[in-house]
Amino acid sequence: MPFARLAAATTPTAHIGMGLAAVGRPGYITLGRESDLPPSRSVEALRERTFELLDAAYASGVRYVDVARSYGRSEEFLADWLHARPDHRDVVVGSKWGYTYTADWRTDVEGPHEVKDHSVAAYDRQRAESAALLGDRLDLYQIHSVTPESPALTDKELHARLAALAEEGVTVGLSVSGPGQAAAIRAALEVTVAGEPLFRTVQATYNLLETSAAPALAEAHDAGLTVIVKEGMANGRLAAPHAPAVLREVAEETGLGCDAVALAAVLRAPWAGVVLSGAATPVQLVSNLHAAAVDLDAGHLERLAELAEEPREYWTRRADLPWH
Repeated sequence: MPFARLAAATTPTAHIGMGLAAVGRPGYITLGRESDLPPSRSVEALRERTFELLDAAYASGVRYVDVARSYGRSEEFLADWLHARPDHRDVVVGSKWGYTYTADWRTDVEGPHEVKDHSVAAYDRQRAESAALLGDRLDLYQIHSVTPESPALTDKELHARLAALAEEGVTVGLSVSGPGQAAAIRAALEVTVAGEPLFRTVQATYNLLETSAAPALAEAHDAGLTVIVKEGMANGRLAAPHAPAVLREVAEETGLGCDAVALAAVLRAPWAGVVLSGAATPVQLVSNLHAAAVDLDAGHLERLAELAEEPREYWTRRADLPWH
């Protein structure tokens, strides 16, 4: 598995990954994004910002990069960066299929910016698109945002396609979302092809506000899956100036930023294999990477645990975030 390369790494930041959701397209739901990105949201401006972030991440020991078909041009930007840095062969690349980006590089579109489709036809189309850009650099291909009712959990033809991809050497995983994350994870653990588990990784939202998937993620880890944590910053809700008072207090006591403390709490989970940074600027990235140095004691963790919200409340609020 590609994540064996990360397991062998000894740098403090080896288990922090770089997610490109915030810089692969001009619009996203992260708070504060309107001031984080260049005034021009042109393709070239965001390609340049992506290169800056990836260069800074690599220099700091980050070795996992996470993209998706629906993250605008994220796969293209990453492919261009990899082509320009041929010596960076130790980078582990993960992408996702199942959503199609429909905003056409605009932020003022009516309706959704991406459309979900977990059908075999969508997989065949998007697999070809990802292969055209990333070629043999694609290590992990994940089904994007699986929920308990997703047909991806029961479609035997799709499972056969994914098993064939695994035989080619690409690790197969899934990401989950919504208040039913735990149920989706447990259902995925039951999916087999020819008696063998299909999924080898699971990516889930887990942060100080949304902790409901923790028991299921521990089960996935115990079953041998690599756990990838997304949205550790709750789409900016845990970053200054939006951070809750308790988080600001703990950050002041540790001498590091709210973002570093929030991510450090996630890194403390024994099942967390890779925790993603969704930084949109190099300064944010450096601050995020300080998570590896945060020293949280039992008192800090007890106080931070009080921030957890009821899952449906959390996901309702997330759905209401505007696309900036």
